Amino acid sequence: MGLRDEVTGEAIGNPGNTGTTHERRRRVKPLSTWFRDASQDLGLRLIAAFGLLLYAVFIIVPVLMSLRSSFTDENPLKSGSNWIGFDNYTEMLHDPQLRASVLFTLALAVGVTAVANVAGLLLAMLLNRTRLTYRVLRTVAFLPQVVSGVIVGFVWKAIFTQDGLLNDTLLKLHVMDQPVDWLGRPHLAQLSVGVVVAWVLSGFTTVVHLAALQNIPRELYDASSIDGATAPQQFRTITLRMVAPATTISVTISLITVLKLYDIIQVLTSGGPANATQSTAQYIVKMAFTSDRFGYASAVAMFLLALSAVIALSVTSILRRREVDL
Repeated sequence: MGLRDEVTGEAIGNPGNTGTTHERRRRVKPLSTWFRDASQDLGLRLIAAFGLLLYAVFIIVPVLMSLRSSFTDENPLKSGSNWIGFDNYTEMLHDPQLRASVLFTLALAVGVTAVANVAGLLLAMLLNRTRLTYRVLRTVAFLPQVVSGVIVGFVWKAIFTQDGLLNDTLLKLHVMDQPVDWLGRPHLAQLSVGVVVAWVLSGFTTVVHLAALQNIPRELYDASSIDGATAPQQFRTITLRMVAPATTISVTISLITVLKLYDIIQVLTSGGPANATQSTAQYIVKMAFTSDRFGYASAVAMFLLALSAVIALSVTSILRRREVDL
């Protein structure tokens, strides 16, 4: 038994008992702290619940409504709709306009994603400086991404017209003898759309890769320089490996963005000439609001949703494995 103080009667000379008392005091939270933690948890739960509610109302519910509509012959000009099963999906297999729009959308997505991400990485390496001039240039590089797609379409449409800035510049430089109808010929119109969309996405890809580059420790480059590594070797062994996760995010988001693209193409070419630049999203809008075939448009929308999901998951899986291999 330990000794006790004659006045207070408390045990003394017992370190274990003293430690237990301190631990108990440490474990007991003040009432004000408990209320503060409870209010913070409640606030976070309310915010999360509100976010889930918005996601359900504006994403889940419309998707389910569109899925149901895809099995009907819904038409706003008719009072009701009939259940037709998979007829809309069967018709999609024999729709040449849909096939052409899907092929154009896929080609545009692959080409634009490749160009935008290569350009974004190169621009990010160029702007990865600390001086004020480069910080200003970073803002300029990101501007295409924050400008409305409608405004982008109108600006580039003015540039690509026969009497626009592009033809005027090329004529003055004697690169060509007569103006070119950039938006009036199918292949040139497709190329023009690709250039505009790649220009817009390059702002996003530049910022993503720049953030990744700024997280690379400078010591890695210094150590490799001491070991005699050249600039191309540093790029291949350090830069590409360290920015690989950012590239995965950038490529995936770029693909999804182009697959559902509508506004820029609609303003720039309206899907022409001869439907050469008609995206799948434009075809959906055309079927719904021009042909008044809501049921068929919903079926095409479900197909585009499934296609985007499959492509996004496949590309992400491939690029994740690439990160490990690097």
